[in-house]
Amino acid sequence: MERVLDRIESPADLKTLEPSELNALCAEIREQIIETVTQTGGHLGASLGTVELTVAVHRVFDSPRDRIVWDVGHQAYGHKLLTGRRDRFSTIRQFGGLCGFPVRTESEHDAFGAGHAGTSISAGLGMATALEARGEKARVVCIIGDGGLTCGMALEALNQAGHLRKNLVVILNDNEWSISKNVGALSTYLTRLTSAPLYRRLEQDVYELLGKIPKAGGKAQEIGHRIKESLKNLVVPGVMFEELGFKYYGPIDGHNVGEVISTLEHLKALRGPILLHAVTEKGRGYPFAPQSKTRSHALSPPVPSADRSRKDPPPAYTRVFGEALVELAERDPSIVAITAAMPDGTGTVQFAERFPERFFDVGIAEQHAVTFAAGLACEGIKPVCAIYSTFLQRAFDQVIHDVALQKLPVTFVLDRGGVVGDDGPTHHGVFDLAYLRLIPGLVVMAPKDENELRNMLFTQLQYRDGPTALRYPRGSGPGVEQEKEFRLLPIGKAECLRDGSDVALVALGSLVHTAASAANRLAEEGISAAVINARFVKPLDEEMILELAAQVGRIVTLEEGNRPGGFGSAVAELLQDHEAGETRLASLALPDAFIEHGRPEVLRRNAGLDVESVVARVLELFRTPSRVEEPAGRRV
Repeated sequence: MERVLDRIESPADLKTLEPSELNALCAEIREQIIETVTQTGGHLGASLGTVELTVAVHRVFDSPRDRIVWDVGHQAYGHKLLTGRRDRFSTIRQFGGLCGFPVRTESEHDAFGAGHAGTSISAGLGMATALEARGEKARVVCIIGDGGLTCGMALEALNQAGHLRKNLVVILNDNEWSISKNVGALSTYLTRLTSAPLYRRLEQDVYELLGKIPKAGGKAQEIGHRIKESLKNLVVPGVMFEELGFKYYGPIDGHNVGEVISTLEHLKALRGPILLHAVTEKGRGYPFAPQSKTRSHALSPPVPSADRSRKDPPPAYTRVFGEALVELAERDPSIVAITAAMPDGTGTVQFAERFPERFFDVGIAEQHAVTFAAGLACEGIKPVCAIYSTFLQRAFDQVIHDVALQKLPVTFVLDRGGVVGDDGPTHHGVFDLAYLRLIPGLVVMAPKDENELRNMLFTQLQYRDGPTALRYPRGSGPGVEQEKEFRLLPIGKAECLRDGSDVALVALGSLVHTAASAANRLAEEGISAAVINARFVKPLDEEMILELAAQVGRIVTLEEGNRPGGFGSAVAELLQDHEAGETRLASLALPDAFIEHGRPEVLRRNAGLDVESVVARVLELFRTPSRVEEPAGRRV
């Protein structure tokens, strides 16, 4: 039996459906998302919650002529199914397949790419302004979650939109969650709007009154809408949005597709900035969502049966960090933890449970998180700011201006350093080594294993001369036995793991064990390779690197970060400053490009960061005449 969904090749096909078919379509979309994501992994909860909103938006508006702008793409799986990508949906977040987020190059219906929260209203306002300047009548619709609305950028955009008075429809998808439970005064405000008992009673009375107004008269229906809005605003006014210059409508049931469509049809005829408040349920239709909104946010793909019998993997670095933080906080009451709407993702849940008065989830507000940490540090508190590598990019100025410039001892802990896999270029933490290395006085480090992570965190919290940053990868470490006591590491000192006389493999963090395996393979080729655990990107162990340059004459750096400005660049600058002109240097790193989505091991192999590629590059270094360098290396 043919599904309604099978007849949808583009949003235009939605307009041919009978109203009675829309609920069936929504059920089929939800079923398709669950069936696919439970097999491939991916973001589940948010997209299940926006199914009816998605159908309604595409039924009422005309994409791509009308711009549909999604805030964070994990709401947009239904959008992909309705915009000509249904046949490829099974490839979502797979290497070479559909991206898990909107991508402008993937579809003309993806008006704006988005993997980070809080961008939709700013981008949509820019589009609306440009369309008006060109005299085009197209509309712009932004769909933003209540979690995304905690972003300072989103509030800045609301302020500007209200001032410019452009034609812009903002749909607030209110499910009380981002990845974790939303926090803050704004979240509380929205909850009051949607739960006021007096409003619920009034709403029922108004609908009863509207039902007695003759249907034929358009003017009468318009008056009815005004009555409803006026009476509603007497009880639960959207004061904040109205004061910002928006006409506020809602809250409405975001799962009643008919109500959403009729409301949007009414709003489409209006001018100026409009905010529609729709209440939805994250994970709707997924049987396990009510038990855990957090876990239903995203699913991992099933473990292959061949892997199920294997020994349990070592604990994830995230868990190692979280447990170490609690252990250190037990000893030191001045330690506090800060995260930006990511207590689960950053491993700070255990800290929050153990020390609720010392834990601060600031919402999706990385800029505020960093400067808040700076203020705490001013007063002698030891703030640990735990943020994904890719999200700390959003607070770059705050790290410089509010922390480093004032030499404040803020501890930054960056999860997801390096390639992270299926989320793709918006989430790969590949720029941190470069953008942190250029900041004066900021100590930057990366651990080779779980114990080194613990010791680096301990060292950070003892260091009081300025800020420090620790970055570690997603997933598990090598599984070393945990040391009982913490050890203080000397700042800027590397560790020699293996002596060698022909070449030095100077590796950072996740690639130290790759370097060690490559050294074993090189020994079989008759090449003696030293293996150095760099530990620190800044400050470098200049003494050890210069000694290696003098003794072996060939250095290969390995890092899981973008090559320009990264660890290899730091070593090249050091050798150049000391005129080590006879030293041959090859920098193995990720290319100067945005890395697509895919399994991390595939991405590393493609970038030449697996053991076989490292061995091949070293052998090539020996074969190439000293006056000639391949693009992967450079002469200094």
